[in-house]
Amino acid sequence: MPSLTFHWFLPTSGDSRDVVGGGHGAPATDSGRNRPPTVAYLTQIARAAEDLGFVAALTPTGAWCEDAWLTTAMVSQATERLKFLVAFRPGFLSPTLGAQMASTFQRQTGGRLLLNVVTGGESREQRAYGDFLDKDARYRRTGEFLHVVRELWAGRTVDLRGEHLHVEDAKLVRVPDPVPEVYFGGSSAVAGEVAARYVDVYLTWGEPPEQVAAKIARLRALAAKEGRTLRFGIRLHVITRDTAEQAWAEAHRLLDGFDPETVRAVQDGLARSESEGQRRMLALHGGSRDALEIHPNLWAGIGLVRGGAGTALVGSHDEVADRIAEYHALGIDEFVLSGYPHLEEAYWFGEGVLPRLARRGLWRHPARTPADRDAASLPVAV
Repeated sequence: MPSLTFHWFLPTSGDSRDVVGGGHGAPATDSGRNRPPTVAYLTQIARAAEDLGFVAALTPTGAWCEDAWLTTAMVSQATERLKFLVAFRPGFLSPTLGAQMASTFQRQTGGRLLLNVVTGGESREQRAYGDFLDKDARYRRTGEFLHVVRELWAGRTVDLRGEHLHVEDAKLVRVPDPVPEVYFGGSSAVAGEVAARYVDVYLTWGEPPEQVAAKIARLRALAAKEGRTLRFGIRLHVITRDTAEQAWAEAHRLLDGFDPETVRAVQDGLARSESEGQRRMLALHGGSRDALEIHPNLWAGIGLVRGGAGTALVGSHDEVADRIAEYHALGIDEFVLSGYPHLEEAYWFGEGVLPRLARRGLWRHPARTPADRDAASLPVAV
């Protein structure tokens, strides 16, 4: 059985023992100032993730956080194995430059780049960057962008006069080795078409299993029409502790810290979002603090104050491992996780859940051999 893949998150808008809001029309919250997103602090998180066995760290994009390309380029120099799932928006740079940047990143980091393509769901924020296309047009442009980039990475010269992009005699002097894998999410019909044609891993936010299963079935069918297969990943927060009571106490502590005025302001902002995925996230809680456990151990409370991924796995280490196995049975092989604060939660998950998944045969540390694992289990003489 192949090993599941786990990625962590670099909080480039700041970190806290409380939930840090922002994104998709939600205002940023002051709690992010508790631990500013310095290179030193983000490096602490990255090194912890690397040691614990996470494969990569997602770095977000948007006006509410630090630039993902620059930040990961700096943090990469203080890590050895960890890859960086760099979120970027195709409308903000030319496809030739994007392909060149990715190629350079691969060479300078020893092949540690993964790309998270974010088309951009909020027209107001896009306009601030000079992008005035509507959402569907942005997705069509993303398709053209990925077509050019993949051709360039294959070493071919590209001429394209598309609906939105126009390049002539485009080529790379040096192609990336290996070619970065492309991650992508989007719940709309046009997003599914782009995913089916161009991406390697389709990401969904943490919806209940039955909704995730329906998404996977739809994307598999679309990809099959293109003669392709996709891998699937899920984006979730996590609160895992030695006992379920401890985990839910932490979830309730976070919820108690949500100021009602902040919740209203965030929900008003998110209600204006054009993102189909954000609409689906909002429907899970309806802006209410009641009935937030929408599936066993799946808690929608984060979405009251944060845009984007708004659900968390909450429970004992065994319960969280059970939910991961449940999603895996649907076809999810990659898990992009986060938790507040990100340094401490990485250890809770890495020391609590990952060993349990390893014992079930679902996971193995990407940098440790069987001999290393056997040595770690030997008794120590005192």
